[in-house]
Amino acid sequence: MWRLYQFPLCPFSRKVRLLMGEKQIAYDMVREDPWAASDAFWNLNPAGRTPVLVEEVRGITLADSRAICEYLEETCEKTPMINGPAVMRAEIRRLVALFDENFYADVTAPLLSERMKKRLVLRQPPDSRALREAMKMAHGHLDYMDWLIDNRPWLAGSTMSLADLAAAAQISVADYLGGIDWNGHEQTRGWYAVFKSRPSFRPLLTERMDVIKPPAHYALVDM
Repeated sequence: MWRLYQFPLCPFSRKVRLLMGEKQIAYDMVREDPWAASDAFWNLNPAGRTPVLVEEVRGITLADSRAICEYLEETCEKTPMINGPAVMRAEIRRLVALFDENFYADVTAPLLSERMKKRLVLRQPPDSRALREAMKMAHGHLDYMDWLIDNRPWLAGSTMSLADLAAAAQISVADYLGGIDWNGHEQTRGWYAVFKSRPSFRPLLTERMDVIKPPAHYALVDM
């Protein structure tokens, strides 16, 4: 069986978990805190980052969420998430990169730094200006998602894809940390509410960090 080394508020771990859930791939989880990764974990991934997916019987170790997702797409035909003609597959990959890189850098990473790392590791108060800037950037990303949803059934096209999983993973972490203001984003809010009702997503909504609690709406499927 697969073993997934992950951290609950790592959006890239969440993306892999969503994909494995949609494909109904069984796995066990091992928690690796980013500020206290073990030597054994560094041996699995010299970059020291989650997620890492391991299958000991076959001697397979996969690191980096995009590499893991591509591997699972190539080896598990069930519920393809990089699908459609070549132009659609290119669009899926473009949007995955947008959420993995831009949304993460603009929104998720600052929120994790200010509301998680400073509290749990540095024992410092958050920088209110950094939080306001992250929430401002979130509005810009949600505006673009609103436009996509106005013009497509799903973010990349006619069917749900890895782009939707990547976006939902980032948004779920930002929402847990209180960094999403849904006012004025009814299109994305409706898309996210549908996504939250999926069986692959429900386990994420029940998890809680030790001392960091999400907003009251976080686990509500209808927001």
